[in-house]
Amino acid sequence: MLVRLVYASRAAEPMTAKMLDTVLQQSRGYNQSRGITGVLCAHEAGNSFLQVLEGSREEVNRLYNKIVRDDRHTDVLLLGYAEIGERRFSSWRMGRIDLKQVNPSTLLRYSERAELDPSTLSAERALALLEELITTVAG
Repeated sequence: MLVRLVYASRAAEPMTAKMLDTVLQQSRGYNQSRGITGVLCAHEAGNSFLQVLEGSREEVNRLYNKIVRDDRHTDVLLLGYAEIGERRFSSWRMGRIDLKQVNPSTLLRYSERAELDPSTLSAERALALLEELITTVAG
């Protein structure tokens, strides 16, 4: 059974490009061997993460529990969890969206302000925002 999990969190320490690169490298290796796909949106100015994970229920649950216990994250908030018929991010072992390249009006379409605060988004709005962003600024 496939599931999709959407969560938000804050970085325990100020984000740096090196830290984000390390997280992505580790995630891509871990996810590939476990059939997990998804996308990570990091908002360096807000020190926050928005992430979608897709895969088997067992593997996604295992990874989410690992994330909750990871000292690099605080304020981990589950936004959504659902059984799915197919993946939305099947070609992404773990894609990254750089918000420095995002037009603020895009964020305003889905968020209360032109800055991303993932904890204020519903899972549906988070997914819609991420899908729009991956077509323009994902790396």
